[in-house]
Amino acid sequence: MKQAPIRTVISPGRYVQGAGAIHRLGEFLSQVGKTPLLVADDVVWGFVGHDIGTSLQVAQLPLTREVFNGTPTAVEIDRLTGAIRAAGADVVVGVGGGSTIDACKAAGDAAGIRWASVPTVASTDAPTSALAVVYTADGAFEEYRFFTRNPDLVLVDSQIVANAPASFLAYGVGDALATWLEARATAASFSLTMAGGLPTETGTALARLSWDVLWEFALPALDAARDNLVTPALEKVIEANTLLSGLGFESGGLAAAHAIHNGLTAAPQTHGLAHGQKVNIGSLTQLVLEGAPTAEIRDFVEFTTRVGLPSTLTEVGLSVDDARELDLVAEAATVPAETMKSMPFDVGPADVKAALKSIERFSRRVRREAGLPEPVPYKAH
Repeated sequence: MKQAPIRTVISPGRYVQGAGAIHRLGEFLSQVGKTPLLVADDVVWGFVGHDIGTSLQVAQLPLTREVFNGTPTAVEIDRLTGAIRAAGADVVVGVGGGSTIDACKAAGDAAGIRWASVPTVASTDAPTSALAVVYTADGAFEEYRFFTRNPDLVLVDSQIVANAPASFLAYGVGDALATWLEARATAASFSLTMAGGLPTETGTALARLSWDVLWEFALPALDAARDNLVTPALEKVIEANTLLSGLGFESGGLAAAHAIHNGLTAAPQTHGLAHGQKVNIGSLTQLVLEGAPTAEIRDFVEFTTRVGLPSTLTEVGLSVDDARELDLVAEAATVPAETMKSMPFDVGPADVKAALKSIERFSRRVRREAGLPEPVPYKAH
């Protein structure tokens, strides 16, 4: 007998956020495991290692650290899995950005232990989720890996986020703005979410809340971050970028915006761009595909340009004349396994290519009329 579809929400075991939260990591981590393995690259460890070490010492936890090598590839995940087993760890702690955290979730799952996230930037919603994005060594999207549970702990020190370059916060806004656009498409099409069921009212509402918080507070939060200040606006945006967007995308659903992000990774010209920069192009392209009201698309271009996000192909290293690359992007974005299938209508490669090409002229005109800067061409590293 065919089973009726379920509705479900998934979430991390505990979310902790606030200025100075890093000093309480040991306290919360001791509730999850007794032999943690900390994973961070050398840059991140240089400014958090001392505080983490002190916090673990107070909680009477041993400090063992493994270096993260930069990209969550299958090879790197396997290496970290081996490091977990060699250390006899019962919890792996990803400290840094989304790539570090995704690699740790995947390695923790493979090793059969628990995992925790300590993001040092608010640039993606990876810290809360029960999935990881795996890339090839040259930066192209390879696959999603899904896990049976979310992190047991997510701890965000707001002052550390404020001390990071404000551009990271802007990238997180780009990632999080897609959450509502994709959740409403998923709800309209009655598609399954990343949580494995139909969207709940809760998941969809949290996606909408993330959108509303960002439109209200993103610009003052970015100003605070530029001055390394923790303000109520910054706290709200950190939560929107990390928790609300994480819950909203996972239990609300992904659609065209992230499928187009994944497609963009097929073009070498986009390598080196942040996740949220490519997602913003995906969100704008999704609005075009939907035939959204012109005023809505115009507002999105203006707002995200003020945030510091790309709204043209030029800003992600492409042009309307890059026929071969745009074909690659469009094909990759519409393969059967992609989240493009969550759109409430069929979308083919030709639709994606036309929508991508259309944003160049439209966005340039909107920006001129609003007195906003002209696009600066991006050159891949």
